[in-house]
Amino acid sequence: MNLNHLQYFVKLAHLEHYTKAAKDLSITQPSLSHAISALEEELGTKLFEKQGRNVVLTKYGKIFLKYVEKSLDYLQEGIDKTKALTCSTSGVIDLGYIYTLEAEFVPMIVRRFLKENEDKNFGFTFSSSNTKSIIEGLKNERFDIGFCSMVEDENNIEFIKVKEEELVVVVPKNHELSKYKEIDLIKTVGYKHIAFTKSSGLRPVVDNLFKKINKKQDISYEVEKDESMAGLVAEDFGIAVMPNIPFLKYFNVDVIKLKSPVYSRNIYMAKLKDKYVSPAVDEFSKFVLKNCNSL
Repeated sequence: MNLNHLQYFVKLAHLEHYTKAAKDLSITQPSLSHAISALEEELGTKLFEKQGRNVVLTKYGKIFLKYVEKSLDYLQEGIDKTKALTCSTSGVIDLGYIYTLEAEFVPMIVRRFLKENEDKNFGFTFSSSNTKSIIEGLKNERFDIGFCSMVEDENNIEFIKVKEEELVVVVPKNHELSKYKEIDLIKTVGYKHIAFTKSSGLRPVVDNLFKKINKKQDISYEVEKDESMAGLVAEDFGIAVMPNIPFLKYFNVDVIKLKSPVYSRNIYMAKLKDKYVSPAVDEFSKFVLKNCNSL
């Protein structure tokens, strides 16, 4: 069904006069007559009938008009929404990020971006999750940008390093390892460990650290979120190797710097390669790259 024909139909239904409707639509009267005839043929019914020099809707034309007007209004709403989301001065950026970034990094970078673009109407949606879910969210376009660990063999996703995270050993308060300010990972062998789930981007990083010393974690529990890990450690369910994030100071734990083996724990901005993004997403991506060294 032709969109123009539907718009012509609504105009004629309101003005009830072919000449006036054609003039308002800036088309010829024969073109309007042809459009209405095509609609009637497609529907298999008469939409208008003559009434003196005018035309009026038939019973079935009145029914059809209600649905056409609703459809055109809904379509216009979609047009307006799409334009608002993709114009150069407004739009929404859908962010996905790992749990360790939800307290400081993401709020800080978003606040800086919005402050620098006070003259624009940019908005955000926020969602914290594990790296696996963030990658899936990028693929199905739930997220425009993700902040997560790098994942091997994801050839359609670009990973750009934006941040380094320090890893520490977290133990219950006054644990026998608490005497150390710095510690070699080998000294944690023999203790029960709280580990991240296999869906976490940090799990392979920690596993590789133990491979470097030819040992394995003695894992008692697996968790997804850092808060859960810190809470279990505080209640003496085990010790943990995890990022040194600010909220650890609110738990009844001791935090020990990890001295060896040497490691690299990086956070990346992830986005789909060769994919159209809105001006808002493009602006935010460029802002992160420009400012990542100061974060």
